[in-house]
Amino acid sequence: MDSTALIPVQYGLDTFYFVICGALVMWMAAGFAMLESGLVRAKNTAEILTKNIVLYSVASIMYLLIGYYIMYSSPEGGILPSLGFLIGDEHAVDVVAAGGEDAPYYSARADFFFQIVFAATCMSVVSGAVAERMKLWAFIAFAVVMTGFIYPVQGFWKWGGGFLDAAGFLDFAGSGIVHMAGATAALAGVLLLGARKGKYGPNGQINAIPGANMPLATLGTFILWMGWFGFNGGSQLRMSTIEDANAVAQVFTNTNMAAAGGLVAALITSRLLFGKSDLTMILNGALAGLVAITAEPLTPTALQAVLIGGVGGVLVVFSILGMDKLKLDDPVGAISVHGVAGIWGVLIVPATNADASFAAQLLGVACIFAWVFIASLIVWSIIKAVMGLRVSAEEEYEGVDIVECGLEAYPEFTNKK
Repeated sequence: MDSTALIPVQYGLDTFYFVICGALVMWMAAGFAMLESGLVRAKNTAEILTKNIVLYSVASIMYLLIGYYIMYSSPEGGILPSLGFLIGDEHAVDVVAAGGEDAPYYSARADFFFQIVFAATCMSVVSGAVAERMKLWAFIAFAVVMTGFIYPVQGFWKWGGGFLDAAGFLDFAGSGIVHMAGATAALAGVLLLGARKGKYGPNGQINAIPGANMPLATLGTFILWMGWFGFNGGSQLRMSTIEDANAVAQVFTNTNMAAAGGLVAALITSRLLFGKSDLTMILNGALAGLVAITAEPLTPTALQAVLIGGVGGVLVVFSILGMDKLKLDDPVGAISVHGVAGIWGVLIVPATNADASFAAQLLGVACIFAWVFIASLIVWSIIKAVMGLRVSAEEEYEGVDIVECGLEAYPEFTNKK
C-alpha cells in the first residue's frame, strides 16, 4: 500500500489522541478545584472554586491572544521572545505529506488546545498556595500576566526551541516548566501576602487549620491522577506508529506507578513521624509522585518510576513541615508538591535518560526559577501597590466567600470560627 494512503488515518488518529489527552488535562482543573476546596475552611470554599474556574477561562483567552505565539513563534535558540498574535494555520493533509516523517501528524488546533490546558495547570498551582486571604481580583490580575507572558516565556526556552532546548535541557511534560514554575510564582505571592491569621503563634508554635471536606480533597486527587495520564501521555504528541504506541503505554504505566510510589512513601513517612496516617500528606504524596515523574515518564522502568515517585512522596512531607517552620503558609501544600517534587523530577532525569546531563538540568531549574520568581515578585508587588493583595483581618475572619463572592458554599453549616 502507498504510504501516502495512510496519512489521513494517521492524521485523524493522532489528532484525536491529542484532543482527548487535552480534555483529560482540562479535567485536572476540576481536580484542583475539588482538592483545594476540600483543604480550605468552609467559609472560603466558594471563593476558591471561583478562582479555579475563572483562571481556566483567563488562561484560555490570554494564551490565545499572546501566550501561544510567544512559546512557538520566537527565535530558535533565543532568550527574548517575539510578541504577536497566532494560533497557526491549520495543517492540511497534503502539507503534512509533503513534510515527510518530520511533519506533525495532527491538527494545529489540537496542539493549541493541548498547550492551553498546560498553561492553566501552571496557574492552578498558584491558587491553593494563596488561598483564604488573597483578594479575588488581585489573583485574577496576576493570572492574566502569568498565563499570557511569564509562563510562555520560560516555556519557549525549552518547548519553543529556545536556549534551554539548545543547551540540552530535558523536561518531557513539565516538572519544571509547568509545575515548578507555578510553585515559584506561588512562593513569590506567599512571601508578599503573609500567613493566615492564627496559623503561627507568637512563640513559634504552628497551629493546624484543618480543611473542611476531606472527601472532596480525595476526589480531587483521584481526578488529578486520572488527568495526569493525558498530561504525560499526550506529551508523546502522537501514537499512530508502533514505536509511539509503545511509548504511550510506557508513559501511562510509569505515571501510575510513580503516583502509587509517592502515596505509599508519604503514608509510611507520616506514620513514622506523627504516629498517624495523615490523609493530607498521603494525598500530597501521590501528587508529588506524579509531579516527579513528569520530567521523564518514558525512559524509566516501572520499578524505577515507583522509586522516583517514592522519593517525591518523602520529600513533600518534609518540605511541608519545613515550610511551616519558615512560616510560609501554604494551605494546600502546593509549593512543596509542585516545587520541591518538580525540582527533584527534573534533576533525576539523567539517571534514566542517557541523553540528559545534570548540568543542563540544573541550568534549566536555575533559569526557570530565577525568571518566574523575579517576574512574579514584580507583578505581585505592582498589584499590591495598586489594589492590595490581602483582604482585611475582619474580612478574613468572616470568610472570603461572603466578602468576594456574596455567597457561601455551605450556607447552613459554615463555621466562622
